[in-house]
Amino acid sequence: MMENLSIHDPPPQPGGSSLGRAAAAASASTSSAAPQPQQLPPQMFTTAAQLLDLTDKKLLVCLRDGRKLNGVLRSWDQFANLVLQSTVERIYAITSDPSDPQPKGLYAEQTHGIFLVRGENVLLLGEIDLDKDDDPPPGFEKAEFAAVEKLAKERRAVEKTKEKKKLQKLATLGFEGENLGEVML
Repeated sequence: MMENLSIHDPPPQPGGSSLGRAAAAASASTSSAAPQPQQLPPQMFTTAAQLLDLTDKKLLVCLRDGRKLNGVLRSWDQFANLVLQSTVERIYAITSDPSDPQPKGLYAEQTHGIFLVRGENVLLLGEIDLDKDDDPPPGFEKAEFAAVEKLAKERRAVEKTKEKKKLQKLATLGFEGENLGEVML
């Protein structure tokens, strides 16, 4: 039999004996001056159960590969596989112009429509505030998708090169990272 618990239900009391109930009553009477923090039932931490509240709402979904998707959550399953409708991918890049000491941020959007995301690829997701949804990200200007994508790829290539050099230097000092074998090849 499955219980329907909510966040407001008291945590289950250990032991079903009268001795256990008497100890619980005694602890309740001594702790009435200082209320104990309420514990959440274990069911509240199930990923799929948390998605129930987000169904039919606009979400930002950050994926493990770095992509950021905005879309309306229409369906999901027990593995947290998501079906997003009206999905838009947003990419970000920072320009580094030597003549301009202040780098500026650019962003671009590409429409995907219906998008299926495997649950294992979701890094983070959250509800979007619809009042602020149409505002551009602070410090960023909208640009062409191809231009922003090119800048973002160049920046990732530079960061990857720096990371390889750092791992190689650490290897010479005796440190071994989990990806060190890939770097040395």
